[in-house]
Amino acid sequence: MNRANKLNEYHQLPILDGLELLNAKSHTLDFPFHVHDTFNIALIIENTFNIRLDDKDIIVPAGALSIVHPNEVHATPCDKDLGNSFFTFYVSPEAMADFNAGKPIFFEDKVIYDQQIFNELYFLSLHFRNNEIDFENRLISTLKLLIAKYASVKPIKFATSKLFQSFTTETSFESFSLDKTASQFGLNKYKFIRLFKQETGLTPNNYVLLTKIEHSKNMLKQGKPIFNTAIDCGFYDLSHFYKNFKRFTGVNPLDFQNSFLIK
Repeated sequence: MNRANKLNEYHQLPILDGLELLNAKSHTLDFPFHVHDTFNIALIIENTFNIRLDDKDIIVPAGALSIVHPNEVHATPCDKDLGNSFFTFYVSPEAMADFNAGKPIFFEDKVIYDQQIFNELYFLSLHFRNNEIDFENRLISTLKLLIAKYASVKPIKFATSKLFQSFTTETSFESFSLDKTASQFGLNKYKFIRLFKQETGLTPNNYVLLTKIEHSKNMLKQGKPIFNTAIDCGFYDLSHFYKNFKRFTGVNPLDFQNSFLIK
């Protein structure tokens, strides 16, 4: 298969608190365990999609929707030979709550089979730049239908415990040391890793890397130079930054930045 034209595309639109879109085409690189602060509503377009949660693996066939909640730790292994093609809408929890009379929502099912909703979201994924289709209102109507048919009102709890709150809010990740951090908690590094993963769903190293990526995304959105962003966020060179940024986001830093700067 010629993958020269199979490049992922990342877009940001000035609607719904900054709607972000990922169009992944024959994507073969695994997404490691990570979290988002948005709902991830993905249309599975080609090949079976896998979602790995802390307690189970979920298989999503082509033609179905997959949903991951804000702050829910997950990974998505991808097909190394054929790749996976999917289109993800990243919708803020505040916007979703607005569509539900201000109440937070929860999707009990991670996989949703609904041809009407899938077809409409797929159409919107193909024409989101078309000013003649009333994209925003059609998307809102579809999300409201999705919520009405499949969501329930339930608090979503994917929070970090108090034991590691100071670590997650105060640690200088540019100079992170696993041994030093573990000793600050009076633990050996192996017990620290086990407890941290038990309470957050991520290993300390993965958490630190994800935090660096999130920090770099904010800097790129502000137009900071890519090289400066990489160094400021603790990556030792551009190759290291590009490789890890794409692992977590599906696109390289330049394409991500251009989606915010080029309108």
